[in-house]
Amino acid sequence: MTTVSPGRPRPAITLAVVLLAFVTVPMSISGAAVALPGIGEDLHTAGAPLQWVMNAYNLTFASFMLVAGSAADMFGRRRAFAAGAAVFAAGSLAAAVAPGIVLLDLARALSGIGAAGVFASGGAILATTFDGAARTRAFAALGSAAGLGLAAGPTLSGWLVGALGWRATFGLHAALVAVALTGVGLVAESRAPRRPRLDATGALVFVAGLGLLVLGAVQGPEWGWASPAALALLVAGVGLLVFFVVLQSRSTAPVLDLTLVRNRRFFALCMVPVVSTFGFVTLLTYLPTYLVGASGFSPQRAGTVLLLMTAPVLLAPPLSGALVNRGVSPRTLITVSLLMFAGGNAWLTVIGPGSSPAVIAGPLLMTGLGAGISFGVGDGTAMSLVEPEQAGMATGFLNTMRIGSEAIVIAVYGAVLVSLIGTRVGSRELAAKVAAGDLSGNASGALADGFTHALHIALYGTAAVCAIGAVAISAALAPPRRNTGPAPLTAEDARQPTKAA
Repeated sequence: MTTVSPGRPRPAITLAVVLLAFVTVPMSISGAAVALPGIGEDLHTAGAPLQWVMNAYNLTFASFMLVAGSAADMFGRRRAFAAGAAVFAAGSLAAAVAPGIVLLDLARALSGIGAAGVFASGGAILATTFDGAARTRAFAALGSAAGLGLAAGPTLSGWLVGALGWRATFGLHAALVAVALTGVGLVAESRAPRRPRLDATGALVFVAGLGLLVLGAVQGPEWGWASPAALALLVAGVGLLVFFVVLQSRSTAPVLDLTLVRNRRFFALCMVPVVSTFGFVTLLTYLPTYLVGASGFSPQRAGTVLLLMTAPVLLAPPLSGALVNRGVSPRTLITVSLLMFAGGNAWLTVIGPGSSPAVIAGPLLMTGLGAGISFGVGDGTAMSLVEPEQAGMATGFLNTMRIGSEAIVIAVYGAVLVSLIGTRVGSRELAAKVAAGDLSGNASGALADGFTHALHIALYGTAAVCAIGAVAISAALAPPRRNTGPAPLTAEDARQPTKAA
């Protein structure tokens, strides 16, 4: 079991500290996107350097997550959380005062490293602080906090950019995490009982491999997926990740214990955020562009309409947590949530350039409710299946799957949209402008039709992925067969050995 520092535990303060940080980290993703036009105008930049304000954060966030989780188990989860929060705050403050785009991109990369420390250790802190029904409620609150940050980021950032300028956005992120840091001293420390040496080689190979894979996915649409540079990045990334698996199978103190991956129920729960990326995050990223560009909505109206999808993310996690505590199987709730993604995306194909908010309200509510249910159940159930001494590693792997899939899937989704639009408008350059929401010109009606056609095909594709994911994950979450008769998966499952079920 883990060792805990002496002193009276303060679970309420622990929860508040972790939740505040978990609100801020995703806010720094969605909020920064709104600030990009102001940054470009102020720093006289555009194109790839400007996009790296987002990409740099996502790249380091995904790449350092697993390493941060393993380090938290070895050196202390509270210590890793505090270090991550401090690095995130320093990076955000540096971004707020950056005089040029290069320093701003570097500051955002630093913030992403800190964010990895916060996310990897924050979930592990809750997993070792709470048990049973209390753990289910804590992780439901964690899902609501992450959803709140993701949903509130664009609105808060829009207000700050309009009133004080884009620098205030990053200043707010630094201030919020600084407040969370003031309570870290009241969080109990925990770590694995054994403190082996960190597998530095494995950590370096993993960071390099995932970093190259994400970089290839991000740059693929710009360079062309078949370009030598993009292919080299993707092949090198995959090759290094395969080498990482070989290293971990031989390591006495692995960064990733492969028995975690071989635990089919734990791995299935780690795939839930991947399916959520397809069904929810892609819409959160590209639907506002369609509403503004093809439907003629103002940014403010588009943001208001999007509340139909984001509001359930704030409200549903406590409800799903309560259902689990009343005996509803997490497997059932997760399967339903993923099927809601499939149904919501397929239903959203009713959208067109002249669609009113009432027409798309149903599919947006369905998709948002699906996200809220999975956010409230998935992580807590996953953590109930691992031993306490592996809490940081498990949280790191879970969030690596979440953030890594977001970076890769969003890039691929955007490239597919551009390709599909290009088949209708006859020009890749024009298609890229349309996908970014620029439908100006005499042929705006035809461009809107092309955008709509592409979006419909993409929606049907994501619906199919979510439906297949729902079936596969539900099957993998089935309890192992035992002669005495299996009990259904519940949030209060006894912790299972981390080996293949």
